[in-house]
Amino acid sequence: MKKPTKLTTLYIDFDAFFANVEKQLSPDFHSFPTAVSAFPSEHSALIAQCYLAKAFGLHRGMKVKDAKALCPDLRVISARHDVYVTMHHKIIAAIEKHIPVKKVWSVDEMECDFGALRDKVCIEISQAIREQLSRDIGPYITPSIGLSSSNLLAKIAAEMNKPNGFEILHPRDLPGRLLNVPLRDVPGIAGGIEARLGSAGIRTMSDLWYISNKQARALWHSVEGERIWWMLRGYNLEKAPTKRAMYGHSRQLSGDWTTPKRAQDCLRLLTCQAARRMRKDGYLSSRLTVSLRDQKRNRYSAESQFSPIRDDHSVLRYMLSAFDKCMKQHSLSRISSVYITLQGLSTHGNVSQDIFSTPADTHAQERLSRLSDIIDSTNSRFQSDCLTVGLQEQPPGDYAGGKIAFGRIPDAEAYLKQVQTRSP
Repeated sequence: MKKPTKLTTLYIDFDAFFANVEKQLSPDFHSFPTAVSAFPSEHSALIAQCYLAKAFGLHRGMKVKDAKALCPDLRVISARHDVYVTMHHKIIAAIEKHIPVKKVWSVDEMECDFGALRDKVCIEISQAIREQLSRDIGPYITPSIGLSSSNLLAKIAAEMNKPNGFEILHPRDLPGRLLNVPLRDVPGIAGGIEARLGSAGIRTMSDLWYISNKQARALWHSVEGERIWWMLRGYNLEKAPTKRAMYGHSRQLSGDWTTPKRAQDCLRLLTCQAARRMRKDGYLSSRLTVSLRDQKRNRYSAESQFSPIRDDHSVLRYMLSAFDKCMKQHSLSRISSVYITLQGLSTHGNVSQDIFSTPADTHAQERLSRLSDIIDSTNSRFQSDCLTVGLQEQPPGDYAGGKIAFGRIPDAEAYLKQVQTRSP
């Protein structure tokens, strides 16, 4: 491999993105600590807080009532995921006035490739992007920017001086300031890996830097350790593309929605959302898992297996079967959260015919698949959930199946209910 000698990667990581979007869009919030909650309740948990709020000791997962006790001037708003996705697309458009976005890592993190541009030009483009974002998006939605020769180092640089930071980790200066970075701040070193490294006497970046690439592979128990070792030295090694393994959604429940009946209602909505995403990507499922948590956070699961299917009616039938199985085994009176995953994925061309199915069974399954396609296309055309399989009511906080997760930015169709609700 050719030794890296120049800047090639720009990484942008927005600061307290959800909270700062709300601060930007609400002039009344500009001078106040601002936080975003999962749903509108004093008992809801914070999912984001601006840096002014963090200074009061507020953190993710804190109850709203506890946060207000620490910070009486706190402004709290329930999460509006469709608004954050809309802002994300505006951000991409602003960045691409200067350079194409190579990869979107999440709703508030993206990477650009400078190619063969000179270092000076790379820095100028980065500064121009910052100014463009301030003009097009607003001064309260601040980016922290990192430059380096690998996306791992560029991401580390972006996180070194938050908020509103601009840092360069040039390959010629390595290890340099990299040695001051705590191991837990390196992407790919989660709690389990950090503990494993600690058991081997590796507790600082300096300790990690001076082991060999083969030692890193052995400590990680996989080639990922060696890949991280090289990327910390500025080599940009792309990960092999991963194969889709599942579609899933989960939801924390509160109030009346913790009863088994309402938990099942929420699961129906989440299941249809997962099935819609699966159909859109051209997959079928042959296995699903329903998981429930009780008020003590104990988790219970049940599974259904079947011939490959893709329609809402069939997926719902097997979901209800798994839900009933779980309830009969554990007799839950209150449910704090629900999970649905569609697994055993295959594409149309790789589906084997069930030797026990009759022509009538096949015909009925095809009709159900066509019906789900009609529902999808109709809802997309009219930008609303005008057709659903049974009544579907959103739990408190809305956005069931449309919440943002790292690596997944929901499409517009995930927010049809919100679009419909906000229409004049």
